[in-house]
Order: sequence, then C-alpha cells, then structure tokens
Amino acid sequence: MSSILLAVAVVAGIGLIAGVGLAVAAIVMHVPVDELVEKLTGALPGANCGACGYPGCEGYAEAITAGAAVNLCTPGSDGVAKALAEIMGVEAQAVAPRKALVRCNGTHANCKQSFEYHGEQSCAAACLLYSGQKQCNYGCLGFGDCAKVCPHEAIYFEDGVARMDAARCVGCSMCAAACPKNIIVMKETVGKAINRCCSEAPGAVARKQCSAACIGCRLCAKNCPEDAIAIENNLAHVDPEKCTGCGLCIAKCPAKSLIMS
Repeated sequence: MSSILLAVAVVAGIGLIAGVGLAVAAIVMHVPVDELVEKLTGALPGANCGACGYPGCEGYAEAITAGAAVNLCTPGSDGVAKALAEIMGVEAQAVAPRKALVRCNGTHANCKQSFEYHGEQSCAAACLLYSGQKQCNYGCLGFGDCAKVCPHEAIYFEDGVARMDAARCVGCSMCAAACPKNIIVMKETVGKAINRCCSEAPGAVARKQCSAACIGCRLCAKNCPEDAIAIENNLAHVDPEKCTGCGLCIAKCPAKSLIMS
C-alpha cells in the first residue's frame, strides 16, 4: 500500500513541478498582443490567401500598422477596405478588382495528347510524368487542382480546360498558386486584349501540338495601332497600359488565341 501511495506522490510532485514550470514559462515568454493588429485581423475575411502580398491576414494586418495600404485585400473588396480605413483613421480607398484567367485554349478538340494518363487525378501528379499527357508542355491538364482550392466554386471545366466564373471569382489567387503549370494569371484590367496561349515553342511546333496555339506570326503586332504588342519567345504579349481594346489584333489572329479580357 505504501508503495502505491509513494508512486502517487511522485507523480503528483512531478505534475506540480511541471505545472509551475509552465506557468513561469508563460510569464517569462509572454508576447504582448497588439490590440490594433487584432482589430485589423478581425476585420479581414480570414482567407489567408496571400493575394495582398503578405503571409496571411495577420501578416497583412501587421503590415498595415507599419504603413501598408488598406486597399490590398481583393477578396474583401471595398467593404473590408472601408472597415480597415475606419480602424486606422485614414481615408478609404477603392480596391482594384482582380479576376483569375486560365491562359490556355488547349481543349480536347485543339490540343493533342502524347499518352493516356491513368494515375492520380491531380495536375501536380500528372506533371511528374513527362510534364503531363498533353503534347504542349504549357497546357492546362484539366484535373482540377485549381478548383479544389477555390473557396468560392468559381472554376468549371470546358472540354478539359479550366475556366473561371468571373461573377464568383474574388481574386484571391489561390488557384494560381495551386496550378503547377503557372498558367493562371490575375488580371486587373478589363476590356483589354490578352493572349490566352502560354506556349513559347517555335511556331511550327506549337501549331503541330495545338491548333489554337500562338505561333508568333506578328500579324497582331503589325495591325495594332497603339504599338501595344510585342513578340517575345515566340509569343505575343499585350501591354495593357497601351491597349485601347480596339479588337484589331483579335480579328487578325489566325489561331484566335487573343481574347478580350
């Protein structure tokens, strides 16, 4: 009986010492909570998407206290910007709207496949095998890694290629981060031409792989009245600052890879 009581006493003593140690550590290692950061974090949507350029909502809140603008939260839009401005006692600024766009038109009908893929239904997994089943190494693989992380169900698929529902997209950029091909871009401008193709393969190769591929033919650049298009790495790039949205480049593009954003 005495041995049992001794064991209980030893365990209780260890527990007491550990408890005192933890209490002391909590006092010594206590980090003061910044109430302003707490208020700002509470006003943010909590998506922790990183679209603002900072590591999560708390990281953005800390940045605001250090002088960052209050209008960088795309998912929260103007409502959150106004709330942040009130907390900081500054003038509210409008949030520049951003929408995701998949830069690929390599549908089943347009883009050829090198082989049939039967592995894990994931773009990241498929990429590990010869960069995926499509002949075009830049093409959307269509397994939906982007859709799986979209918190607003803004992504759907059209003939094997991911597409965005602009009405649902809040510009959080989580889909862009999840895409192993890096072909999802966040666009801030509307009514501007953009090249939906990302292939930098030489024109003859690109066209052999995908009938909708940009071949760098320069017809768009030659017909642009604002000199807003440059050809780099066999690919047409549109400068949104110069583009007026006249649509001449889209009309002249033989592959129809240029679209209006």
